[in-house]
Amino acid sequence: MRAVEVTVDHFSYGSITPVLGYLMAVLGAALGLRCAARALPGGSDGGRRPGWLALGALSLGSGIFTMHFIAMMGFTTGGVHIAYDLGRAFASLAIAIVVVAMGLLLVAAVRHTAPAVLGGGLITGLGVAAMHYVGMSGLVMAAEVRYESLYVAASVVIAVVAAVLALWCAVAVRGLKAAVGASALLGIAVSGMHYTGMAAMSVHAHTVSALETRAPIETLMPILIVPLLLMLLTGLFVGLDPMASRTGERAPQRI
Repeated sequence: MRAVEVTVDHFSYGSITPVLGYLMAVLGAALGLRCAARALPGGSDGGRRPGWLALGALSLGSGIFTMHFIAMMGFTTGGVHIAYDLGRAFASLAIAIVVVAMGLLLVAAVRHTAPAVLGGGLITGLGVAAMHYVGMSGLVMAAEVRYESLYVAASVVIAVVAAVLALWCAVAVRGLKAAVGASALLGIAVSGMHYTGMAAMSVHAHTVSALETRAPIETLMPILIVPLLLMLLTGLFVGLDPMASRTGERAPQRI
């Protein structure tokens, strides 16, 4: 029997999932930028910089991952049951955190030059795109998922641009208002990358039921608990750090 393309809906809960996913991406970006400000020279004493670097990577990576899976709560395929491979889901979280750490480390180690920001952004952006598609490979369904190469390429470009922007903000952004604005832009970029990647996919099945199906929330919640706890932990460290009460943070770096 020939496989037929089934209906795909990315917004089955309306605007709830994209808005909530965007807010999580903004929160992860905001915490990551505050940590990055402390990880770079002049932000904190040298002995604490690796810890802030790690927390920044945890926050940014967790924010991107959380945005992805909150958005996936609204994903349905007409008549095809959806489940998730938890191993691949958490592998995609690890990829997001590791590549963000690599980007931040490169920028910090090479004195935040423009080549370092661009190189780190390229590595991080490719890693973020890998996180998305590894996460999508964890979809368990009795159907074949196909991707349109043009949209896939566009999603990778958006991921790289978002990563370069994130690293540039980590170096150049100064002050709370600027950090909030930068986080809002990063949230838009991360959401844009996700939905561009989702627009690339089509689902083809041999048999379908008459019902719209989605992954049960109880299946997705265990996936989301870990990154949410990581962001909560980071938020506590940022809130308790004395740097939060200083009126003059480090001057923006030239790149």
